Amino acid sequence: MDLLAPADWSFPVPIAYGPGRLGDLPSICASAGMTKPLVVTDRGSAALPFIGQSIDALRGAGLEADVFSGISPNPVGADISTGTEVFRHGGHDGVVAIGGGSGMDGGKAISLVANNGAPLWAFDYDAETSPDLAPAHLVPLVCVPTTAGTGAETESTAMVTDTERGVKVCVWHPLQRPAAAILDPTLTLGLPANLTAWTGIDALVHAIEAYSVPDFHPMCDALALQAIRAIWAALPTAVDDGANLEARAAMLTGSCLAGISFLKGLGLVHAMSHMIGAVYDTHHGLTNAVMLAPVIEFNKEVLGPKTAVMAQAMGLDDTSHESFAGAIDSMLARLEIPEQLSDIGVGRDRLNEVAHKSNADAAARTNPRAATVEEIEAILSSRL
Repeated sequence: MDLLAPADWSFPVPIAYGPGRLGDLPSICASAGMTKPLVVTDRGSAALPFIGQSIDALRGAGLEADVFSGISPNPVGADISTGTEVFRHGGHDGVVAIGGGSGMDGGKAISLVANNGAPLWAFDYDAETSPDLAPAHLVPLVCVPTTAGTGAETESTAMVTDTERGVKVCVWHPLQRPAAAILDPTLTLGLPANLTAWTGIDALVHAIEAYSVPDFHPMCDALALQAIRAIWAALPTAVDDGANLEARAAMLTGSCLAGISFLKGLGLVHAMSHMIGAVYDTHHGLTNAVMLAPVIEFNKEVLGPKTAVMAQAMGLDDTSHESFAGAIDSMLARLEIPEQLSDIGVGRDRLNEVAHKSNADAAARTNPRAATVEEIEAILSSRL
């Protein structure tokens, strides 16, 4: 299998894969009907080369592109409001969401609201109904991930913090899907080792939690297991040798597979990480990494044969729970992931609040073992 060979995939949305595929951005945008795309990214990515390359390529093809880079590391509602005003004032007709999870979340959220009068929180995934919109009320969207972590490039779902309520909200609309995604592993080559580790563990958690959801969904299960295989094998090399393009390509494809797999659902790692991030503004991937081991222990008795299957995907000869959990502990240590939430700025002062909010998060409902607020608080306390 040649991981560096370009390929075009049609599932679940059109995907342009391979080194150098960012060069196809102008034709992809034009095919989606864009003439004035707004490139949306996060503040940390604004000065990186791929933003300038994207704008130059789009303008060189006659598209009147501009950039909005006012997305926070944990996007908040005010970021989306500002970006929406930029979109409307500039007369834009499409969004290119490019960057890590925050840049893509910001771009996707802007694409949901920029062409209609519905408020952002009306798109809450947990709401009983979605705004009654036609496809013309939604902005054409192209997603370009620059980290191998979030895997969010094939769906409209976006995580945005509601600062008034102090919670992270998943916003989406069933009619909104990216017109296309571009998976270009060269865009991830400059990612520092620590961010490679944090985002890589984020992708691994997506796959582990999706496979652990007890619902019968063989398609998502197959994608989750393939993601575990790819990520587990490639992540150490991607961290140790950031210029290894094959490792970067394996991570990017694994991240995408994991992102599709969690259409099945997630679990307590994400439920807690979402709310820790909302309250303490922590890095999402790093928070997932800190919370992974205690949730694996919490779920131990209900995973049954799934533990052995995941261990096999990781290439372990011993497929017992102890071997599976021990291998994950060793990987986290190898990647220098802190063991304590206190190491990433989380205190005990709002632990009960975080536990209550985590219990109400949609990801908690698909965890294989139901958890009370008290049990969630105990898991959090075990990491302080």
